[in-house]
Amino acid sequence: MPKVRLRRKFRPRLSPRPARAKVAASMSMHLPDLDEDLDGATALEVQLDARQPRLDKALSQALPDVSRARLQALIAAGAVTLDGHVLSSGSRSAEPGIYRVLMPAPVAADPLPEDLPLTILFEDEHLIVVDKPAGMATHPAPGSETGTLVNALLHRCGDSLSGIGGVARPGIVHRLDKGTSGVMVAAKHDRAHQGLTALFAAHDIERTYIALTRGVPSPERGRIESRLGRSTHDRKKMAILRTGGREAITDYVVERTFGRSSKAGGAPLAARIACTLHTGRTHQIRVHMASKGAPLLGDPVYGSGPPAGPVRDAIAASGLTRQALHAAILGFTHPITGEPLRFATAPPEDMMALQARLEAL
Repeated sequence: MPKVRLRRKFRPRLSPRPARAKVAASMSMHLPDLDEDLDGATALEVQLDARQPRLDKALSQALPDVSRARLQALIAAGAVTLDGHVLSSGSRSAEPGIYRVLMPAPVAADPLPEDLPLTILFEDEHLIVVDKPAGMATHPAPGSETGTLVNALLHRCGDSLSGIGGVARPGIVHRLDKGTSGVMVAAKHDRAHQGLTALFAAHDIERTYIALTRGVPSPERGRIESRLGRSTHDRKKMAILRTGGREAITDYVVERTFGRSSKAGGAPLAARIACTLHTGRTHQIRVHMASKGAPLLGDPVYGSGPPAGPVRDAIAASGLTRQALHAAILGFTHPITGEPLRFATAPPEDMMALQARLEAL
């Protein structure tokens, strides 16, 4: 029988190896997808004493309250390690050793309605399209339990959202990072939710983002295709992986450049880039632009070093305190009426103020 141990971050004392019943009870809580930050995550340790044909099957037998499909997703996201080494394939054999499964923290089961201001771009009895402000989380998560888009939608749409897409994120079919502004759509009932989910799963959605970056990617127009998953060095970051992870595709084009370096060749100091998503992975644009040597301005996670002095001054003067990324265009076919819909919004004041200062360089 595999040995299972439960560990929880910031827990002052750990009981010596809880019984299986205690572990099973802890796993019956709601578990959000790995799109969340891992603060407050729960670590389960499973000790296997004999080699088994498949890792995902061995772990699902050891953790009966976690589905095999869920474990496969956790493995693909890099949340499972063997003796400290990250694993990426559930089909590999399970060698003897201590496996650590990092489960995202549970969130409040029942978000409460909150009367928060929303910019409504479109609304009917089936769905609602909003221009989400920067600083508003999409749904409740550790560190953002209130003041989220879900809280605002529950107040505006009432009981029609209850249970659609799960109690923690009713109506939500995609999300924007808390620091990213722009267009989002949410469903008001189950049929609309299923229709929108199918469109996103088939990548039959038009999504274009505007980013302000340090420097310019080379070439100035192209496609980035990679595998994205949790970084093996920092569990709060995403990274391009050689194996595992999920396919991520971004088309990009440099719309304009700003300033010139004083060094030989005079490379641009910053750029405005339009990024079109063909997949919607966590932090996809932020990771892809950083991989091209043009990280987003203001990005606290993937910034990889400060920009040139004039650009730093422009950021400070503009008041930008987040990554310079805005979801500018969202286009799709209405899942109920079949009507083609397309919404476009300009970047908010902080990004426009920064762009104006960059143009003056």
